Amino acid sequence: MKNIAKVKGSYKAAGFSAGVIGLALLVFSFQDDLFQVSKNLDVFASLYKEVNINYVDDINSAKMLKNGVDAMLDNLDPYTEFVPESEIEDYKLKYVSTQYGGIGSGIFIRDGKILVSDVFEGFPAQKADVRPGDELLKINDVDLKGKNNDQVSLLLKGAKGAAIKLLIKRDGAAQPMEKNLVREEIKQPNVTYYGMVDGNMGYIKLDKFLENSADEVTSALVALKKNNPSGIILDLRSNGGGILQEAVKIVNLFVPKDVEVVSQKGKVKEKNYVYRTATDAMEPNLPLTVLVNGHSASASEIVAGSLQDLDRAVIIGQRSYGKGLVQQTFNLPYNSLVKITIAKYFIPSGRCVQEVDYAHRKDDGSLSKIADSLMREFKTKDGRSVYDGSGVYPDLFIKQETFANVTQTLVSKMLIFDYANKYRNAHPQIADVKTFKLGDADYADFVKYLGDKNYTYTTTTEKVLSALKTEATKEKGFTEIQAEYDALKAKMMASKKNDLQQHKEEIRQVLENEIASRYYFEKGRYQINFKYDKELATAVKTMQDKNQLAAILKGEGNYKVIGKPTLAMVGKKDSNDN
Repeated sequence: MKNIAKVKGSYKAAGFSAGVIGLALLVFSFQDDLFQVSKNLDVFASLYKEVNINYVDDINSAKMLKNGVDAMLDNLDPYTEFVPESEIEDYKLKYVSTQYGGIGSGIFIRDGKILVSDVFEGFPAQKADVRPGDELLKINDVDLKGKNNDQVSLLLKGAKGAAIKLLIKRDGAAQPMEKNLVREEIKQPNVTYYGMVDGNMGYIKLDKFLENSADEVTSALVALKKNNPSGIILDLRSNGGGILQEAVKIVNLFVPKDVEVVSQKGKVKEKNYVYRTATDAMEPNLPLTVLVNGHSASASEIVAGSLQDLDRAVIIGQRSYGKGLVQQTFNLPYNSLVKITIAKYFIPSGRCVQEVDYAHRKDDGSLSKIADSLMREFKTKDGRSVYDGSGVYPDLFIKQETFANVTQTLVSKMLIFDYANKYRNAHPQIADVKTFKLGDADYADFVKYLGDKNYTYTTTTEKVLSALKTEATKEKGFTEIQAEYDALKAKMMASKKNDLQQHKEEIRQVLENEIASRYYFEKGRYQINFKYDKELATAVKTMQDKNQLAAILKGEGNYKVIGKPTLAMVGKKDSNDN
């Protein structure tokens, strides 16, 4: 027994010794890290000081520091950023709350002119009949010639209740007009539209997840419930995200109490957290669809992904962006701050939707996406197969259509915008937005309007033809094919002249959207687009077909596997394109 005791004692001693050694190594490693941090900070501060003192020319030390910090953070991810005191207000508007004192309009600069781009309904600019296309000449007698966007925005913004005087010039008006307004608190809503659509379905368009977004969705849902809707469509297309907690609250509207929505896991264990629904659901059973696209990111993916993982909603559209990272802000000296990616988030199935691998850059510094072979399969609540590493793949994939070159050119050259202004000035009112349609005579007038306008563009075919000529010339064989080349080019140019008629319907659609906004503002854009919206139509049809809705959520047949990587990553779609 004594020998056994000695053996046990020796094991205990050995264990104790190993523990002491391990602790010593840990302490040494920690001290070494602290030394490296202290050393690097000392080098950075000394460098910054010596350059400031000795550089041959005067330098902007604040700008130099900002550039240095930005370069340092650039090797991490695009969401980790330093915000100096001078940019704090812009940061708050972008990430926290879009609330400020102003007149409720957007501006842009074209050919040195300050033009109104948008007017928001119910705010001072709209009440004073300021219109898109109006040129701002002066603000409170300050001449705007030569000023940039930021300078003009600063003049427009100010204290709530303060008077502001605008001098504007409008096409068709003989003289500039003076407009006297009073600034109001401008709060851009998170929910930019809600209402009933075809099939007795309620529709909610959520543009961002900033402060009070969950309250706004709740209010919209309460209003829609008065119509006894047959289902709800939550539109998160092009919603870049925002506050994670708001996303959790929105999921809670449709999911019962005490259900895991999302968890965050990072290097600092104290910041790891599981977010669960906290209250009873407002609508736990009402049919629900969520619309997403390639610009739906972050909090949008938490809502769409968790509702998919919980088999609560049918996701419709295109694969989402793939941002599975969580940021937190930390205060720094002199009223500056830093926003740091502290964790990855994981939705209920256990998957992370993060697509780009920022931790492992290539030798040239470029980034890569998560490889197909590294994507893992997860299961939804009722056993459907979903995959990590590449956004949220929709249950029903709808191919995203792109406009023709001619349409894109008319938009980018602001010719659609300009014609809508001309139309508004010539037509004091139009039909109800739900029935408004641009007639053939109106379209012919638009084509006539383009007669002396420059909207040249290069088609894909022209680019291919030009490349053919270049290569054939290099190989000294162009003369042999020149006759065929010239004939093909002539046919192509003749076809191009017909583009305004060939793509008439899509150009008409864009025109109607822009014109409707002149009378019915942002709401008009949504309502005019409903008749063209394929994702919306699919959502309505899906919720009307109770059998298909149940089949998707139960994972029957083709709906058992969603976005399988071996196929899904080819063109960002797969065989589950129902």
